[in-house]
Amino acid sequence: MAQHRLRAVFMRGGTSNALMFHRGDLPADQAGWAPIFLAAMGSPDPNGRQLDGMGGGVSSLSKVCVIGPPSREDADVDYTFGQVLITSAMVDYAANCGNMSSAIGPFAVDEGLVPRPTGPEALVRIHNTNTGKIIHARFPVEDGMAAVDGNLALDGVAGTGAPIRLEFLDPGGAGTGKLLPTGHAVDHLTVDGLGEVEVSLIDATNACMFVAAASMGITGLELPTELERNTELLARLQEMRCMASVAMGLTSSIEEARRMATAPKVAMVAAAADARTLSGKMLTADDMDIHVRMISSGQPHRATELTGAMCLAAACRVPGSIPNRMLSEAARTGPVRIGHPSGVVLVDAAAELQGDAIHIRHATVYRTARRLFQGEVLYCLPKQ
Repeated sequence: MAQHRLRAVFMRGGTSNALMFHRGDLPADQAGWAPIFLAAMGSPDPNGRQLDGMGGGVSSLSKVCVIGPPSREDADVDYTFGQVLITSAMVDYAANCGNMSSAIGPFAVDEGLVPRPTGPEALVRIHNTNTGKIIHARFPVEDGMAAVDGNLALDGVAGTGAPIRLEFLDPGGAGTGKLLPTGHAVDHLTVDGLGEVEVSLIDATNACMFVAAASMGITGLELPTELERNTELLARLQEMRCMASVAMGLTSSIEEARRMATAPKVAMVAAAADARTLSGKMLTADDMDIHVRMISSGQPHRATELTGAMCLAAACRVPGSIPNRMLSEAARTGPVRIGHPSGVVLVDAAAELQGDAIHIRHATVYRTARRLFQGEVLYCLPKQ
């Protein structure tokens, strides 16, 4: 079986890793991308480890980004995100990845996809094709290249790096066209073994289903390894995710929702409380404004997904929503400190009333990113 070669860069963006590709190096028809991405990442792997590829066996390490010329006048580059499933032969383009969005600006500068900045800071306007939304990435440059060294520390990432400010403009309705796809701050799902469960279905940067951890019979402070062992909980959340997908209009049937593995995201939320992180550090209730446990592609996240965090910040601005009820008083008008298994992330969502509706002007967060490897990725396509 012959090996194929393709120019690629391997980057960390926030708390995720991904292979980065130039749009012009890939087949013109996007339908031809999936076999390449699956082979490059080592999927499908029934063992769930992706040892025969570049993937890391968890959803945050099984990602690809495609960057190319802009298709909109208000953007400098187009960016398409692909979530490569680990045990299934599928690449999901239904949603964006906020963490990897932080790597797009530095990639565009370093690869010469945008003019070299002449000042100390670059602004790259990114069109995310998954959601049709615009992201502004601002970051320092040195000698015309994206800076790497800096003092910004991210929980879940060792060391520090140069800060990248991401502004997700008008993030509401990224997947459905509406901040509140059902028109309600709270909906009810009938779940086997639980009866009626309250959920908040919010769509900002990515569509998310928020449920109180207590409604699922847990505290919301459990670490991912403990959640992974709770197969009954994960199965119920998957059932609820599929029902939420249909209710939000993302899919038309439960069967179709099962095939769309990445949307909506699932978030179990709890009020601020003392909690232990993966590193063993103890967080206190005073360190945060709300606590979250995210599930993506059926897996509990080691940190909170960035688009999930921004959707949570937006949900906190929706009166009567489950996150709004749990939010600390201190964060009702300012940035939201979100506690997660790796620590705390600070996110802000600027909201305003437009008539009777809440409009999210932008969601803002800081990340770091770094180029880890550049060259060619080798992969073998399956025999036809």
